[in-house]
Amino acid sequence: MDKEVYLGLEKVFHQKLEAALITVTSVLGSTPRKPGAKMLVFADGTMVGTIGGGCGEAEGRREALNVIVSCTSKIYRLNMTADMAQEEGMVCGGVMELFIDYLGFQSSMEQTNLNKEYLSAIKETTNPTIVTVIEALDEHLIGKKLFIKNTRDVLGDLGLEVLSKIAHESVEIGSKSCQPQLISLDSEFEPCVSSVTKAAYRLLIEPPTTVVQLLILGAGHIALPLATMAKILGYEVTVVDDRPSFANSTRFNTADTIICNDFERALEGITINPQTFVVIITRGHRYDKVCLRKVINQPAAYIGMIGSRKRVKALIAELEEEGVPSELLQKLYSPIGLKIGAETPEEIAVSILSELILKNNGIR
Repeated sequence: MDKEVYLGLEKVFHQKLEAALITVTSVLGSTPRKPGAKMLVFADGTMVGTIGGGCGEAEGRREALNVIVSCTSKIYRLNMTADMAQEEGMVCGGVMELFIDYLGFQSSMEQTNLNKEYLSAIKETTNPTIVTVIEALDEHLIGKKLFIKNTRDVLGDLGLEVLSKIAHESVEIGSKSCQPQLISLDSEFEPCVSSVTKAAYRLLIEPPTTVVQLLILGAGHIALPLATMAKILGYEVTVVDDRPSFANSTRFNTADTIICNDFERALEGITINPQTFVVIITRGHRYDKVCLRKVINQPAAYIGMIGSRKRVKALIAELEEEGVPSELLQKLYSPIGLKIGAETPEEIAVSILSELILKNNGIR
């Protein structure tokens, strides 16, 4: 969840305001935002966050205001036709499905308290996964939520025991996913393909964050194309190095965050979560070792390190002698990247990103 949307939600609940939260649940064709994107619309028409801008966003805002008036959450399909896209100068023309969730006086106290607890769980970095009923035969179930912390604590329910059970099982199966999931069920609560059979129930499962973070440790020649390409692919990129001439915004003008500090100190201030991919490409064995020791026990989605097999094997042996459990070191991807015969920094960056994509898609 974007920080500005999070802060907007805090304002809604603490000041007891009315608003509607728009979430992109699915897309078809070329669209400006992906599933998981959010925009919060207040009763006075002001907004935080974005679902893509232009007239499509204006239509979403209009429907959100209608939801606030009716006090009823709903699904809305935003058809961004080729004509609309051409008018706005955008290269899109697909369809975005939006779930517009009413937040306000007419919400039950139970639902409001659950939303507050969810925001607190995000702040406490317990990485909550939230499940929302977005379609149901029983309309009073629409908008029902539960969320599951990384401690496995479950708060809330979906109104029907069978739905809550399916939600819990689905979160367990997809616990490492960084992408929202839609679960479609028929009237017997069996999975169905909603494009073939009209779903009786649909659940939206949102992971703690839909933003995949790439932490690049080392700002050398490989880091530069890696950061640039990763940003194109939608990663939130952080680059760390202790050399001011390397770790600076002029050199890495596409990176989201650049930290120029001692590696160990820098890592003490960085939160690594299950949506974080860590790439260790420092300038030497000593720095690689410092970084690996600091990150190997973190819940990262991926930890990869550059180096020859001989050098990596020696480094791992050193860390094992120093007491680092071998089972932790086994999750290290090294030599890093797919074997594509890469030689140049740009080619090596491609091989690394290819491995990250495979891992993120659950293939490797």
